[in-house]
Amino acid sequence: MPVDKAIDELIDVVPELRGERVVTELAGGLTNTNYKVETDQGTFVVRISAKDSGLLAIDRENEYQNTVTAAEEGVGPAVIGYIPERSLMVLEFIEGQTQSAEDLRRGDKIEMVAHACRRLHGAGRFRDDFNMFDIQRRYLALVQDRGFRLPDRYLEFEPAVREIERAMAVRDEGTVPCNNDLLAENFIDTGGEFRLIDYEYSGNNDACFELGNVWSESNLSLDQLDQLVAAYYGRPLRNKVARARLWGLMSKYGWTLWASIQDGVSDIDFDFWEWGLEKYDRAVLEFDGADFDRLLDDVTADD
Repeated sequence: MPVDKAIDELIDVVPELRGERVVTELAGGLTNTNYKVETDQGTFVVRISAKDSGLLAIDRENEYQNTVTAAEEGVGPAVIGYIPERSLMVLEFIEGQTQSAEDLRRGDKIEMVAHACRRLHGAGRFRDDFNMFDIQRRYLALVQDRGFRLPDRYLEFEPAVREIERAMAVRDEGTVPCNNDLLAENFIDTGGEFRLIDYEYSGNNDACFELGNVWSESNLSLDQLDQLVAAYYGRPLRNKVARARLWGLMSKYGWTLWASIQDGVSDIDFDFWEWGLEKYDRAVLEFDGADFDRLLDDVTADD
């Protein structure tokens, strides 16, 4: 489907993209719109940021700088152009197979996931830090201040979140450059290895958050989380499995508020509330589950 005139004119501000071209919209962006632009010079992705993304703790300059850093490591797409006043970034189009949650749940690419994460985590330091406890607090204050919707029982779990935060601090091992939003569609299989895209939420973070977020976003099994942790660290580690699982829980709990904010402000035709409730329902099962207290013990124990 052809893009509208305003988008075509916006793309025209990028010198590399002028002239004969084919522009098609890419599906899937929830805080931006993405376009594939095919020219005689190559194929590119144009990302145009949505309004109000700052409410979601997205800093576009941080995204740009971190994308450049990930590209230097060879794991992220190259940045071709960046025009912040137009909320526009032009990226290398990575040829390959975009993954789905079903693809990752098959379980045959766990080693590839771990390898891609290790490559990214070995890159140069990112500009900013990312901490889901801090972001969840910021989101919650915004949701309450603006009167956005909260799921039933949401505040009931705040004391448990503080328990997780205290337990995590006991064996804090520092941070590495993380994508922090590795849903399956941000993995591109280029033929035996993954490239990682979309650095909106990137920042220096606990490596186990990345692993736990992958587990949460694709709804992998607990056995697959064990395999992912073992593939990443070289052996199964009880402390790291517990850490990744608790971060996965915090991911679901925190991104629930992301969905509430988007439900309140976004013009995108997408049911953010139902998207968030699906995550929240899975978080509730873990808060209420028999494993919760054991995970708090395991995360403070020696590996």
